[in-house]
Amino acid sequence: MSLKNLLLDRFQDGTLANKTSLEICKILQLPYREKGRLETLLSRLVEEGTLYQNNGGRYGTSEQLGLIKGVLSGHERGFAFLIADDKESYPNDFFIPHRALRGALHGDTVLIERAFGGEGDEGKVVQILQRNPAKIVGVFRRDRRAGYLIPDEKKFSTEIYIPLSNCSHIKNGVKAVAKITSYPRGKAPGGEIIEVLGDEDDFFAEELSIIRSYDLKEEFPSHVEKEAKRQEERGILHEDFIGREDFREKLIVTIDGEDTRDIDDAISLEKDGKDYLLSVHIADVSHYAPYRSALDEEAFERGTSVYFPDRVLPMLPRPLSNGICSLNENEDRLTLSCVMRIDKNGTVKDSRIVEGIIRSKFKMTYNEVEDILNGEEKVCEKYALVKDTVALFAELTHILKAMREKKGNVSLEVKEAKIILTNKNEIVIPDYKPLFSYEIIEAFMVLANETVAEYMRSIEAPFIYRIHEKPSIEKAETFRNFAQALGLQARFSADDVKPYDYQKLLKSAENLPVFSIVNRVMLRSMQKARYSSENLGHFGLASKCYCHFTSPIRRYPDLCIHRIIKEILHGGYEKARLRYGGFVEQAAKQSSERERRAADAERDVDDLYTAMYMSEHIGETYEAVVSGVTSFGLFAELPNTVEGFIPIESLYGEFSFDADRFRLVGKGAIYTIGDAVNVKVVDVDFERRRTEFRLLPPKQATHVRNETK
Repeated sequence: MSLKNLLLDRFQDGTLANKTSLEICKILQLPYREKGRLETLLSRLVEEGTLYQNNGGRYGTSEQLGLIKGVLSGHERGFAFLIADDKESYPNDFFIPHRALRGALHGDTVLIERAFGGEGDEGKVVQILQRNPAKIVGVFRRDRRAGYLIPDEKKFSTEIYIPLSNCSHIKNGVKAVAKITSYPRGKAPGGEIIEVLGDEDDFFAEELSIIRSYDLKEEFPSHVEKEAKRQEERGILHEDFIGREDFREKLIVTIDGEDTRDIDDAISLEKDGKDYLLSVHIADVSHYAPYRSALDEEAFERGTSVYFPDRVLPMLPRPLSNGICSLNENEDRLTLSCVMRIDKNGTVKDSRIVEGIIRSKFKMTYNEVEDILNGEEKVCEKYALVKDTVALFAELTHILKAMREKKGNVSLEVKEAKIILTNKNEIVIPDYKPLFSYEIIEAFMVLANETVAEYMRSIEAPFIYRIHEKPSIEKAETFRNFAQALGLQARFSADDVKPYDYQKLLKSAENLPVFSIVNRVMLRSMQKARYSSENLGHFGLASKCYCHFTSPIRRYPDLCIHRIIKEILHGGYEKARLRYGGFVEQAAKQSSERERRAADAERDVDDLYTAMYMSEHIGETYEAVVSGVTSFGLFAELPNTVEGFIPIESLYGEFSFDADRFRLVGKGAIYTIGDAVNVKVVDVDFERRRTEFRLLPPKQATHVRNETK
């Protein structure tokens, strides 16, 4: 038996586990002169990833050495935290001092061992398994000796060294993108500039920096664009009508924002006796983007469309997303339609999913629908043909809302800023205005999503569900204690909290001054929704079974399940099971990750636009509401949802933080979430993308800006 095979056998049976090279030499009874050859072989097995060597020079498998795998999250002060892959076994992050990183950087996948072999939360890097492949975005600086990229991401605590020979042509102070090319021991990583984005103080260069930092794609590969164009030019053929239900004589409309170009969904509604016949028609994107095609592979990689104030990074090329797949007004379009018969209580008595063809009669906006419901004469005249149907939309929406409330739906009031970039590149953020027309589309789409998911679960088909697990025991208990401290009746069991418990508590605070704080803290106690191949229910919607079916132009899970549904509609259940059985788990994981990345990028860009907007309003005063309380200050929200920070040192007097009740308590004042305050804009920190407010005395006059555009 070769020495290599002997080593592997003895490590596998545990004989050599956690032993040094000298100890291994003795156990195997090798002559001392063979120690060099043994160490060379051990090093080769470590390089291959078959074995590992800890900081004490002992060898073994990762399990034998008690090593923990995860991804590093750096800190600007030089240390890092390891986020373990196995969160069930290691729910808390491990602190990694700078001296114990061994050259590892933010985003690297590594193996660590616990410091001193103990059970504490400090660790040491044993091996770097994979370097962070992300490109680094930052500000380029150059002196007479070399160039340096100073990363925007503060978690990269080191500069990137750029040899002067590779950057002599690059202007000092520009925003740029670099890729790391070398990792010299004990020195800054080396790299090269691969793209210059613009001047450091250029607003749009800063936005582009954010887009690059999340590795989001702006352009499509040429072969994907060509395929999209070919599909658009193909259009709808006579053969595409075969087997489809023709809905073109129905009064079908779309309702979207004024600037929407990619229209996924259309609706029609009529009364049949006491029942409502609701049809939700969804663009049949899968007809034009077949499974495993170039279009599908690109959509899978992107996962979702990403929306910024001045641009959209679509999941699919525009010939599809804005063209042949978009349910445009007065154009024939292919759909996958969910037709539901709903009784007066909001229960779906009967439903069917069919391939269809539609022709939308009107492209309506949320504001127009709101105007019709409010009886605005000109808009009612413009949409005289559909005015009564809009009233029917509202009637059914009220029924569905009542039904969901009865189930225990947790209706959280989450405000989202509407950031508008005008044709003159002016930023406008109008005051937040909730519209009932939003609720119409939300109610109808939620019902269709639930109906489709329940059908697919009933036949046990491979599927991607949208799940929202119940709050953890720890977070539910913290929220319950918080609510009780406010004097609210919160008697639910933290280890078995139900949607109805949260809904009941929220409703009990509806007309109280503490409603806003209860709403926010409740939201923070809940887990994030994600995609899964296993149905685990949706806590927030109080739904036993839910999916995303209604947006295949902009979300990959919707596109994926459309293919599965159509396969089954054509009698290919077994084919669908074989083709998609393993893929749905992979697609769910990928889509969840891409969704988080898109949400983070959208938030960062919105913060940039908000900072620029508020920089034009320094010195102005506003009425605001306290939206957050920390040990270092207050956050306050304006009517347009812009949030600013009030440092604790700027408050008059001394304050202590009451963490249990989210309050700052002083001798003469107490501040808590939901309090009405007057603020003045005093500064904007562009690096943090944060606006700073100063609290004004209650008697000082303020004004409320209400910009609408």
